[in-house]
Order: sequence, then C-alpha cells, then structure tokens
Amino acid sequence: MAVTIKDVARRAGVAHTTVSRALRGNPIISTETTERIRKIASEMGYQPSAAARSLKTNRSQVLGVIVSSIDDPFFSEILQGIDDIAQQSDYSLFIASSQRDLDREKAIVRTMREHRVDGVILCSTPFSSEQSHQLQNFEIPIVVINNQSAEDYRYSIYHDDLDGSMQVMQYLINLGHERIAYLGFPHSGRTNLNRQKGYQEQMQAADLPILDGYEFEARASDMENGRIAAQHFVSLNQPPTALFCYNDLLAIGVMCGLQAYGLRIPEDISVAGFDNISPSAFTIPPLTTFDQPKRFIGVKAARLVLGLLNENENEINDPKVQLLQGSLLIRNSTAKYME
Repeated sequence: MAVTIKDVARRAGVAHTTVSRALRGNPIISTETTERIRKIASEMGYQPSAAARSLKTNRSQVLGVIVSSIDDPFFSEILQGIDDIAQQSDYSLFIASSQRDLDREKAIVRTMREHRVDGVILCSTPFSSEQSHQLQNFEIPIVVINNQSAEDYRYSIYHDDLDGSMQVMQYLINLGHERIAYLGFPHSGRTNLNRQKGYQEQMQAADLPILDGYEFEARASDMENGRIAAQHFVSLNQPPTALFCYNDLLAIGVMCGLQAYGLRIPEDISVAGFDNISPSAFTIPPLTTFDQPKRFIGVKAARLVLGLLNENENEINDPKVQLLQGSLLIRNSTAKYME
C-alpha cells in the first residue's frame, strides 16, 4: 500500500500540513525540521501524488511536444534539450508525431486537451491552420520551433536557415564549383523556402546560372528519397559538380545513390547537407553540413514555455521571437572542383 503524507506525519510526530510545507521547501518550516521530514519521507518511500498536486495547483506538470516524425534524428537532439529543462522543473513530456497528416493532428490536439497539458512546443511541423487555432484556443503557452506553417505564433524559436544555406553555397562556390544543384523538400514550408532562397541568392550573386533540372523536389525528406533523386541528377545533360541538399537525410541518401551509379564523392561530385544529425559524421566520406544548435534550440524553447507558465508574459526576459545561428562543418564529402 502506498505511503501517504499522513503516514510520514505520524512517523515524524508533526501535522501533515507541516510535512506538506517541508516537502515543498516552504521557508516557514525550519531547515532542521525540513531535512528531518525529507529524510523520513525518503526512508519510507513516500512519493507525492501527481494527481493530488494537479488538483491543488491546477497544473498537470506535463508539456506537449509535437514533431513531424519521431524517427527523424534531427528531432531527437531537440527533444533532449527540451527534456533537460523539463526534468529540472519536474515536468514530463507528452510527445506526439503528426506525420503531416490532418487526422493525426486532430487526434493529437484532442488528446492533449484531454490530458490538460500545461503548454505546447510545436517542433518543426507545418501544422494546419485549423489545428493551430485549436491549440491557440487552449489559452495555454505555445512556443514554436522553426515554424513551417502559414500561421504566425507569438513565441517562436528559429534557426537562421537563410544565413546557413548562404554559408554552404559560398563555401561550394569558393571551391570553384559553378554547376551547383539543390535538392529540396517543399512540404517543409518556410524552412525549405529559406534554404532554397540562400541557394538562389548566392548563385545569382556569383553570376552562375541555375540550369534546367538543377532545382529538384524530393517527395519526402528521408534517405530513400535522396537515393531516388540521385537518378535525376546523373541523367541531366550537364550533371552538377556539387549538390546542396535540404537536409542530411536527403544528402546521405543521394550519396548512396550517386555511388551506386559509380560516381566518386567528392572527386566526381561534392555533396553538402544541412542540420548535422549524428549519422552525418559516419558516412563514407563524412558529410559536409551546416550544424544547427539543435539541443540548445530545445533548451531555449523549454525555458521560454516554462517562463510563460510561471511569469506574466510582460515580465519575460527573453525575446518573444528568437533567431539562433549555427556553423558550417566542413568534412570530406566536398572538395575543390577539378576539371
């Protein structure tokens, strides 16, 4: 049978209200008494009731986190950052994957309402307008990471994808490449638009033409669709000498596809990705990519949503919209262009 707060009080010889205050760290209870009660509670195996605490505080101590796909390693590092901060504040995470499916979105929103999550972090998912409005009608804090939807949210954490893609492109151009292609994923909304814009602007700034077929759209942002895309690029009349991919998963897949066609990387074609997911360092050759500070992005998002829960929004010290910078990681999948 579970140990109750009254059991602890009887063992300690104090009122149960004293135990409750001591366990919450209330300063009206002396340090000596607090330490003694906490020791007794620990020895007895007392665990506070989350349900009782929820009734008393009107808080579930749960944050909802919605991602596009749980199996994408990009999200695992962001989730780790969110969880680091949540654990410090005695919060648990309710994680759901939308899979860019409207019916799943509706079910997720309904379930999160039923479980009375205290706040929601939307993580790089192009949520529909209908479900975005449903979330906002919760009247709970919502923080969005890398917003891909048409909706504008008051509290957002963005990575500077435009600057990142421009850095990747400038690096490829400095290597002497002129025929550079872009493999994109249009369903990611603003993220892809910014990365493709960086590609286009740097090509234009260098007075380099974007040949027919050099901008190609993958059906999904995974390795298999990267592998499939390789056939498109090798079949062009003037194949590119360098390829910039929307993300690392596509880049890893396209590398496999290009190698299957007998092309050497980087001797025959350079390949660069974006995000710096952990597998990118272990490809053959290791993938040049742009490193988003993924764990830090998760930390910032969690701190912001918890700050909104615990303070008046006008007293939040951090900006409501935060733009974070990453860095270029040069590895062996890119090299100088050799005629």
